[in-house]
Amino acid sequence: MARCTVARLMKDLGLEGIIRGKNHRTTIPDKSQPCPLDKVNRQFKAPAPNMLWVSDFTYVATWQGFVHVAFVIDAFARRIVGWRVSRTAHAGFVLDALEQAVHQRQPGSGLVHHSDRGSQYLSIRYTERLAEAGIEPSVGSVGDSYDNALAETINGLFKAEVIHRRGPWRSFDAVEFATLEWVDWFNNRRLLEPIGNIPPAEAEANFYAALERSEMAA
Repeated sequence: MARCTVARLMKDLGLEGIIRGKNHRTTIPDKSQPCPLDKVNRQFKAPAPNMLWVSDFTYVATWQGFVHVAFVIDAFARRIVGWRVSRTAHAGFVLDALEQAVHQRQPGSGLVHHSDRGSQYLSIRYTERLAEAGIEPSVGSVGDSYDNALAETINGLFKAEVIHRRGPWRSFDAVEFATLEWVDWFNNRRLLEPIGNIPPAEAEANFYAALERSEMAA
């Protein structure tokens, strides 16, 4: 369908697209910690699930103060595989998001985890957990959102589709519940153009179905 036709139909129905605003800078680099190399080089594509995860967190203003929301995203179908909401931006809360992803996905060897240079992701606890799980760390450059563009994109969608649209937010609990609802919707029902206008869960299911057919044929 032509873009002008879509625009006309949306206007007739009173529909408007959500406009994403600029994000507040949350990355605080820790120069005292050793930093892994960038193994992704802005190529946020993977041929299969559990080969590349990207992580980042963003902030939400509430009447009770700021809360922070962390996501872990599988790059293959952009599926959110781990998330956590916290009242403080400490290293433990991004580690909780990682723990959820590891527990749910049980990844094998060959998985790369990419993040920015935030002190939370370079903390000893976080890097040790990656090593325990057999996950290879990768870190982008300082102050360059393109080096973690996929995670920034998910943060932007979350802010545009939930936070800016449904605020103001009264409490931590309200943000946490809304995030839970959005992650479920995003993974299972939201249509994503980069993966063929299907939800992330469907894209992964299609991959495993095709893999099973090829194995049976062999």
